[in-house]
Amino acid sequence: MCRHLAYLGPSVALGALLTEPEHSLVRQSYAPRRQRYGTVNADGFGVGWYAPGDAVPARYRRPGPIWGDASFADLARVVRTGALLAAVRDATLAGADGEAAAAPFASGRLLFSHNGAVRGWPETASALASSLPGRELLSMEARTDSALLWALVLHRLREGDGPGRAMAETVRDAAAAAPQSRLNLLLTDGESITATTWGDTLWYLSDPAGATVVASEPYDDDPRWQEVPDRTLLTATRSDVLLAELKEPTQ
Repeated sequence: MCRHLAYLGPSVALGALLTEPEHSLVRQSYAPRRQRYGTVNADGFGVGWYAPGDAVPARYRRPGPIWGDASFADLARVVRTGALLAAVRDATLAGADGEAAAAPFASGRLLFSHNGAVRGWPETASALASSLPGRELLSMEARTDSALLWALVLHRLREGDGPGRAMAETVRDAAAAAPQSRLNLLLTDGESITATTWGDTLWYLSDPAGATVVASEPYDDDPRWQEVPDRTLLTATRSDVLLAELKEPTQ
């Protein structure tokens, strides 16, 4: 399992979202309030953010726990952005690929994270993997369930699907191949956020100042946080959040 968060809005320091709130992602890495499976996310972390005038987001990822990285605390204090995606990781299988397995995964302007686990990994995922072109399969950044889900989403995007369809169909395919998987996916291009709930929690906060946060759990006790129902596709911009039901795969 993991905890993840995406933000769109006015420029803020990374720390205002990730380290300073009472129940920030740092605290969630060792004391989450709403994590249903596992309680410690110490198998890596990462943040990707967008800088003005640069088409490609920067990433900072490490294989260890976020609370043990003093350099990240400095980075979070001074770097500002109007869009980011961050995650802390609890590995499905221990010891897989180190920093390369830490979200966010990236391609061009896109950043991606997975909160959950493909049940029965890796045996149950063989059919999913075989659906990818060989070049894309061999280009996977890590040998993990999250990296495979990212490859599947990215393949659909390259084939012309929009973000919502790419995410929804990937979740449906994975759920059909590996029932009882937990498939909360999170994707951003710096202008919009697409997310799924499938087996774990997700919340969002819309601010009148034009900010939207989508996160595994609230980082504070602001009453404006709204929980997203399970089996939902969320699409968001700085001003709008839309929810649609995710249908169960046909057996």
